[in-house]
Amino acid sequence: MACDGFGNYGGHVMIIPTAHLEALYDLDEQTGSAIMWETKRVALAMKLAWNPAGTSTRQHNEPAGNQHVWHYHQHVFPRYADDELYRQLRHRVSVEDRARKALELRSALFSAEHPYRLTDTDVVR
Repeated sequence: MACDGFGNYGGHVMIIPTAHLEALYDLDEQTGSAIMWETKRVALAMKLAWNPAGTSTRQHNEPAGNQHVWHYHQHVFPRYADDELYRQLRHRVSVEDRARKALELRSALFSAEHPYRLTDTDVVR
C-alpha cells in the first residue's frame, strides 16, 4: 500500500521489483512480464475488495516524465467517478488506513473468488 493517496481516496498499490531497476528502459522481459501479471492480479483484487467503478495504472520515467523515485514501480489505482485522480491532490494516508486496506486487499488476493488468486506457495518471504 502506498503511503500517499491521490485524489479523494487513499489506497493505491505500487508494484515494485526487488532488483534495482531505475526506469522502464531497464526492465528485462521476464521482470516486465511479472510486473504486469501482478498489476493485473492486484487490479482484480481491488475490484473484489472495494468494488471501485474501475482501475487505472501508471508509471513514470525521467524528470520530464514525472518520475520522482529512482526505482521502477507501477501504480495501481482503484477508480471512482469523483476521485479527481489526475488533479494531483496528493495527501498522506495514515498507517492505520494503509494497514486496513492492505488486509482487505490481501483477503481479496487469496479469495476463492479471485480468478488468479494467490496461494501460500506463491508468497516469497
